Amino acid sequence: MLDVSLRQQRGDFTLDVAFQAPTPGVVALFGRSGCGKTTLVNLIAGLLPAQQGRIQLDAECWLDTDSHVNVVAEQRRAGYVFQDARLFPHYSVQGNLRYGARRTRGARELISFDDVVALLGLAPLLDRRPGTLSGGEKQRVALGRALLAQPRLLLLDEPLSSLDAARREEVLPYLEQLRDHCAIPMILVSHQFDEVLRLATHVVVLDAGQVVAQGDISAVSLTPALRAIVGPEALGAVVDGRVAGVDAATGLADIAVGTGQLRIPCAGATPGGLMRVQLLARDIILATQEPQGLSVRNQLRGIIQSIVADGDSDLIKVDIGGACVLARITRAATQELHLAPGLSVWALIKAVSTRGHAFPARVATA
Repeated sequence: MLDVSLRQQRGDFTLDVAFQAPTPGVVALFGRSGCGKTTLVNLIAGLLPAQQGRIQLDAECWLDTDSHVNVVAEQRRAGYVFQDARLFPHYSVQGNLRYGARRTRGARELISFDDVVALLGLAPLLDRRPGTLSGGEKQRVALGRALLAQPRLLLLDEPLSSLDAARREEVLPYLEQLRDHCAIPMILVSHQFDEVLRLATHVVVLDAGQVVAQGDISAVSLTPALRAIVGPEALGAVVDGRVAGVDAATGLADIAVGTGQLRIPCAGATPGGLMRVQLLARDIILATQEPQGLSVRNQLRGIIQSIVADGDSDLIKVDIGGACVLARITRAATQELHLAPGLSVWALIKAVSTRGHAFPARVATA
């Protein structure tokens, strides 16, 4: 368990946060620029002197200002990957990686050099210098260097923010592999919700220096605090499901979610695997009777849990049996269909509307 409680005053800005997250896994610190994410991660790393608070990672207490405990940054062994790779230009890729390994000082090996090279696809790059690498390649090397320092905690401060869309898509699968194959807890700082969607096992939403929501991404995706940050177009439920089957001819995968099943385009799905799917509220249609003769492939039966006014429309939260989805409909439709909590409805979702919104998932373990 990662347990953080900190209060820090910097000029007119006050950081006052508290959260707990299971380990291992990826804790995403999400929020607008200037909300305190980098300050928080620097305090966790020990790079900023803490004024008040407590930090504990599993059985190790790194900070407790009440008890005058403050483990110095070097002894916390938190690996840090910055927005820019910060590689040594006069070293080869192998030299940069070996530098990370030299900093372990006899620490127990959590991951080997060969494993890092294989995991991050670095073998073809080992003899090259940083000046010859793309932005995505540099970030993969920076990740490898941080891992070879055998960190107890890996801190990623917006590691993809300096990359264009193509390079981001190049690096994201490697971060997914780190999440799934390493037992090293990670903290990811991001203001891009698609990164959080793909990587996080626990989300901490920050606004103006305070935690306004936290928990697993399925729960956080339904909170008003997140809606205020991502905006109406990105609003939607996030559900985790298991792949029941894949149709190789059509590229469609059947994903069991709640008590129903989604059929979505997902070429990377494997039967039995876990998938995370974002269902945007704008893409969901509600019906009060079981639909017949429609081209819409996904029809999930559920019960309306709540109706919340959102601008000139309504947000309808529907329980589909162990999971919830959100639908945005006009207020006139709410009234004409006599929608109310407790009413049975069908949520209709076009398969094509989920394209690009489904990713391999991992269930966090406490």
